[in-house]
Amino acid sequence: MTQVHDHGGGVRSIEVPIPDNPLGHTLVYVVDTDRGPVLIDTGWDDPASWDTLAEGLTACGTSVAGLHGVVITHHHPDHHGLSGRVREASGAWVAMHAADISIVRRTRETRPDRWFTYMRDKLAAAGAPEEHVAPLRTARPRRTLPGFSPALPDREIVPGELLDLPGRRLRAVWTPGHTPGHVCLHLEEEHPSRLPGHGRLFSGDHLLPGITPHIGLYEDPDDITVTDPLGDYLDSLERVGRLAPADVLPAHQYTFTDATSRVRELLAHHEDRLDGLLALLAEPLTPWQVAERMEWNRPWDQIPYGSRNIAVSEAEAHLRRLVKLGRAESVTGSEPVTYVAV
Repeated sequence: MTQVHDHGGGVRSIEVPIPDNPLGHTLVYVVDTDRGPVLIDTGWDDPASWDTLAEGLTACGTSVAGLHGVVITHHHPDHHGLSGRVREASGAWVAMHAADISIVRRTRETRPDRWFTYMRDKLAAAGAPEEHVAPLRTARPRRTLPGFSPALPDREIVPGELLDLPGRRLRAVWTPGHTPGHVCLHLEEEHPSRLPGHGRLFSGDHLLPGITPHIGLYEDPDDITVTDPLGDYLDSLERVGRLAPADVLPAHQYTFTDATSRVRELLAHHEDRLDGLLALLAEPLTPWQVAERMEWNRPWDQIPYGSRNIAVSEAEAHLRRLVKLGRAESVTGSEPVTYVAV
């Protein structure tokens, strides 16, 4: 049965399933406006997910066809996946931050075999063993993949500005780290049961009650700029903490209060992780070797192939942060590159 939750004040959420994923579902929010309901995120592009979204909207007293707009917190397929079908069925506008629009556009325009080549070279440079890289040499890419056929957004979310939601004050807060263009959305409202003026925060994947979001590397293969996504994430965590919203409505798990305490927990977690990496870097290690030695939710030999790629990018994000802080450095001439504590 489709799960719909009423959060009061014209805000509801629908649990849209994510196929074969331990997260279970994405919380898609339905926000009433003077021009009709607006979605915050859409869910994964899957027939069962689509049916659940449609049934949930019916339970909310509306339909897909009645939607006015869609605001996407970030480009991941469990958030953006159904946006194409929603726009086709409703004519709704779709909004996203420019940095993630660029990723969506690049993904649509780049040949799949180019991505396999990029991933193969990236993993080899990180020190991945040949048995891990080899499948990317022989892979036969498909043009489209389930969950990866979303709409190209037609509106750009500008940080700090109010979105075009008649009768609502929904302000965009740029929170890069999980993705370059991740945004949280601050619903500026007063409610008798909440602290006046602090409103509610739709936090996407940036701030979750019991999960530390992945810090991703989403780089243009043709751009040699070295980014610092973990530094971006930590900075934007502090920015959200200063907002002190009365309630946080995340994209996964459940709503919660006391965002400031959760921010402190996440900042402490990453500081502990950076300290742990420094201890590992008493000897030179590649990003792959660092990932093998880091603590995950299961032993390294039980982590699936695709999740190992994610783990290596997480390790590299932490290594880049240590280098930027002057606490570690790459070893000159090492190939694949190794890092050592300073």
